[in-house]
Amino acid sequence: MKWETLKTLFAAIGALFLVITALSVVIAIFTGGSFSSRDKVAVIELEGIITDPAEAIQQFQELEDRDDVKAVVLRIDSPGGAVGPSQEIHSEIIKFRKKKKVVASLGTIAASGGYYAAAATDKIVANPGTITGSIGVIVEFFNAEELLSKLGLKGYVVKSGKYKDVGSPLRKMEAEERALLQSVIDDVNGQFIKAVADGRNMKVEDVAKIADGRIFSGAQARERGLVDELGGLRDAIDISAELAGITGKPEVVYLESKKMSLWNTVFGESAARSFTELFSGMRIMYMTPNPER
Repeated sequence: MKWETLKTLFAAIGALFLVITALSVVIAIFTGGSFSSRDKVAVIELEGIITDPAEAIQQFQELEDRDDVKAVVLRIDSPGGAVGPSQEIHSEIIKFRKKKKVVASLGTIAASGGYYAAAATDKIVANPGTITGSIGVIVEFFNAEELLSKLGLKGYVVKSGKYKDVGSPLRKMEAEERALLQSVIDDVNGQFIKAVADGRNMKVEDVAKIADGRIFSGAQARERGLVDELGGLRDAIDISAELAGITGKPEVVYLESKKMSLWNTVFGESAARSFTELFSGMRIMYMTPNPER
């Protein structure tokens, strides 16, 4: 075979490869990365302490426009987190449900802010041993006044108003300041209770009776109306498919979560955000303590 003939053959093979690649990209764009025409159930993961709702919200918004995805399973493994982000995810789920079904699948732990997100879904599925509940609000401070005194140090604060340094570690908290914080906590807790009552079709007073921060197993939560079914992720997928009217076995799409790189953790935005969250002073949280401690 002559060299000119070989070059022509290689060129033809290369052109064919480019055409196949281009077609694959176009199909992936219009099918969300899948070549299958079957109806799909997408799985979104909500893991760890909830501090930034952006990724979960973006994933819901992307799936809202996908015709092939008929339902979503929100897989939750979270002890909770900050109030604002938990509420944003809750609100986004309610908006998403106007178009498609959402089922919560509770993993190892789905408590406090994690349960807040679950309460917005159409149905909640938990393992019998899942740690859940912990409906309540917490804000923590520390006082370093005595430690600073032993070190021969004294802190000074210049402020614009009498309550501007509430929770300062440099001094003891006054009774009036504690009452002010308690009123805020009670208000935010009331928002949590109402969200659960609305989402679970329960009376506010019934939710309030168990909204003292206590945790439940999945089985206990079901007895109290906080969970619909006992089961794992596969059960949640089947239930979501049934709610969405999918006939036959649905294809399951797992959305990739952005993993935090070591470089970003140490030197990037994540490091700065973590530092700010750790030392910001006042953090009102829908959060449950580590049940293993």
